[in-house]
Amino acid sequence: MTETSVTLSDAAAKRIAAIVSAEAGKRALRVAVEGGGCSGFSYKFDLVDGPQDDDIVVKKDNATVLIDQLSLVYMAGSEIDFVDNLLGQSFQIKNPNAVASCGCGTSFSI
Repeated sequence: MTETSVTLSDAAAKRIAAIVSAEAGKRALRVAVEGGGCSGFSYKFDLVDGPQDDDIVVKKDNATVLIDQLSLVYMAGSEIDFVDNLLGQSFQIKNPNAVASCGCGTSFSI
C-alpha cells in the first residue's frame, strides 16, 4: 500500500533528499509517533535503509518518507514541512488531529 493522506511540502522533500543522499546506506526518513513528550505523543525521526513490511511509503521528488501503520492513525491528514528561520531549522508536522502541542514542536495531544 503506497497511498496515504500524509503529504510532504516542497521544502521538506528537498531537505529529506539532501539528508538521505549524504548518509551512506540510508534511503528514507522514518517518521513515527511515540507515547511521551510534554503533550502526550511525540514525533520521532530516523534515517533508515528501507521500508518494513507494513510501512506506508510517501514519495515526492527524490524524497521518501516511511510511516508505520500505527503512527499513520495519529498522522492522517498531516503535512510534513521543513522550516528554516531565525529560530533554526526543523521538520514540522502540521497535524489536523492534534488538539494541543508544545513549544518544542515535536510533541502533541489528540
